Amino acid sequence: MTGPVPPQGDGASQAGPEPRGEAPPQSGPPVRAPLRLHPKVLLIDPVRMLPSLLLPLVGVLFVGGFSARSYIWAALGVAGTVAFAVIRWATFTYEIAGDRLETKRSLISRSVRTIPLERIRGVDVSTPPMHRLLGLAVLKIDTGASGDDEEAELDGVTLEEAERLKSVLLRRAARPEVHVPHPAGPQERVIASVPRRWLLYGPLSGAYLLTPFALAGGAIGLAFQWGDDLGLDQDAAWSAGEWLWGHPYLLLVAVLLLVVAMPFTGGLMYAIFNWDFRLKRRDGYLVAERGLINRRSVSLESARVRGYEIVDGLAERWAGVVRVWAIVTGLGDSETRGQLLPDVPRLVAYQVTGEAIGPYLAPLRAHPPVARNRRLFRAVFPWAVLAVASVLAAWATGSALWWVLLVPALLLAGAGVPLGLDRYASLGHGYDGVRLAVRSGSLRRSQAVVERRAVVGWRLRQTWFQRRAGVLTLIAGVGAGKGGYSAIDVSEAQGAAFPAEVTPEWLAPFLESPTPR
Repeated sequence: MTGPVPPQGDGASQAGPEPRGEAPPQSGPPVRAPLRLHPKVLLIDPVRMLPSLLLPLVGVLFVGGFSARSYIWAALGVAGTVAFAVIRWATFTYEIAGDRLETKRSLISRSVRTIPLERIRGVDVSTPPMHRLLGLAVLKIDTGASGDDEEAELDGVTLEEAERLKSVLLRRAARPEVHVPHPAGPQERVIASVPRRWLLYGPLSGAYLLTPFALAGGAIGLAFQWGDDLGLDQDAAWSAGEWLWGHPYLLLVAVLLLVVAMPFTGGLMYAIFNWDFRLKRRDGYLVAERGLINRRSVSLESARVRGYEIVDGLAERWAGVVRVWAIVTGLGDSETRGQLLPDVPRLVAYQVTGEAIGPYLAPLRAHPPVARNRRLFRAVFPWAVLAVASVLAAWATGSALWWVLLVPALLLAGAGVPLGLDRYASLGHGYDGVRLAVRSGSLRRSQAVVERRAVVGWRLRQTWFQRRAGVLTLIAGVGAGKGGYSAIDVSEAQGAAFPAEVTPEWLAPFLESPTPR
């Protein structure tokens, strides 16, 4: 039996008179206040500012003769830095308000940045060394915009808050119509895990091999920058340079030491950046995690991945290893954020890309023989010209220096023959009905595999020399990655037939049907 329904107006109660001293029950969802970064970040900001403060502080101490007053001024400078960090922390807030993320800063002028959740392309979580010690993380939100002004960064949230925000932002960005939490939590599956023994492939990647020379150049630059403060003026630097020039064997030994250190330092840096590399699939995203000192997690929305790019160099090709990048629409900083795999065996890369994105199931088509002649000519001709010029200069001047130059010119011209043949063998393009592929390069060979639906246009480019040779460069315009991928030196027949094969519906309106007789 149902009793009478109490009135619903203001002041009405459903359970008799309201007890004294208790607030009436609130209706509607609770309002969540804007959040701040964790206070522990105040221990990081002053340390992060020390490099920019070091020179002014040293200058104050030198000018003051290391007196009590100079120490007081230096202490005031440090205190001002800490106070500035506290004010920046206290005036910065963030919150997820409905279908958007808002960050607010009210230091001198009020600044509000609003990012619609539907524009979020990825969320990166990294833990630099000091953040890791304090249990904090840096969360960066990528919107796929051309500039950093459209991105947000939360530098100093707890690891739990970073994972919560990452899950919420990615889920709402991928499925904005769903507003209820996933009952079973994020679904995660490991696609690939790089064993530590594969880190030995690191020295094969050329970028890391230059680490010793970069460190030496940085040390020299710091010496010139801080030389006056350390009592080393330009005259002393010139004197040291002249002394080294007078002892060339020391320079040779230093260069040899740097060369010998290249594989060791390169392998070490490679291991630090790619330690415990894991590629996962989590709730519609590809998640790549890596790093020893700075652990980084990059999420790429699977629905926006349009293909992949497989890259190898000469040394990597000899060892049978490759690197892989994803081709993603609206991805900023794709060279670092889009990496799917570091150096791994080629068969493993094919298996992983086939499972994570999709396989390419057709052979590459060869380019015409004239493309081989062009590769050989470009690889041999410059050094052959240099060799002829050296012979003519030696005959005209009688100087033995030109004969010394002739030897490396002939060696490089001879090395150009296998290099040109390898560059020709690397050329290719193909289509398997779902994805198209183009490949080129030798010292850095790259094969791009792109879904057909990602192609937004075609462009034919032909230089004067290509017109004479009867070849052209066919560029597939893609709204992802680099924006276009080129099939170099295809024949004119291939340049017309390949777009008609991949996108026949685009060319159908321009093809005239035969007139019946």
